[in-house]
Amino acid sequence: MLIDWFTVGAQALNFLILVWLMKRFLYKPILNAIDAREKRIAKELADADAKKNEAQKQRDEFQHKNEEFDKERAALLNKATKEANAERQRLMDEARKAADALSAKRQETLRSDAKNLNQAITRRAQDEVFSIARKALADLANISLEERMGDVFTRRLQEMDGQAKAGLGQALKTASDPTLVRSAFDLPADQRAAIQNAINETFSADIHLRFETAPDLISGIELATNGQKLAWSISDYLTSLEKGVDELMKKKDKPKPKAEEPKPETKSP
Repeated sequence: MLIDWFTVGAQALNFLILVWLMKRFLYKPILNAIDAREKRIAKELADADAKKNEAQKQRDEFQHKNEEFDKERAALLNKATKEANAERQRLMDEARKAADALSAKRQETLRSDAKNLNQAITRRAQDEVFSIARKALADLANISLEERMGDVFTRRLQEMDGQAKAGLGQALKTASDPTLVRSAFDLPADQRAAIQNAINETFSADIHLRFETAPDLISGIELATNGQKLAWSISDYLTSLEKGVDELMKKKDKPKPKAEEPKPETKSP
């Protein structure tokens, strides 16, 4: 078989031309397209990684901010709770103090009312006793109660013990102002003279006296000078009587011990 070298050469040339053409117009565009696609894919992957990293960064920042917000919220809530508890305690303390003050004021008002009532009853009792004693002495002895009180006062003046007498005498003798004699009634001239003479004789000195009426004594006579005092009045007896009545009422108000209940008897068969 003869080889047609021209045909072989032509075919080889055609093949080379075909290869060059394919490489020039087919493979190279395909390779370029593949490279471009790979580069695009690589770029997209890089962009995706960047976006993923950015998203992760934003997620971390958001989580950090959320944690900070939770901490701040917890701190504010704790602070608000403490402030609310402190305010509640303050309001409770103020309410308790106000209640205690109101209770104390009420107790003081009750004590004051009781004291005023007690004083009014005592004054009324003193007035009644004074009136009854005046009438009784006037009916029985035919002398006024004032005269009898003056006699009692002068007798007490003369019966003073040594120490009290010496102190009162020293005060009377060294007083720069006249000695004040107060009485619940206006003493007549003879009673004043009797008291003056009794004081002069008791202390062996000429004592200047100044008489004054003081209804608050409730039937009594009082001598006062330089801090020393000698007094007598019916209120002394009423005070003693009042103490006795108070003690009696306290004893009466004490709860009585309960009597023991009798135990049931047991009978033997």
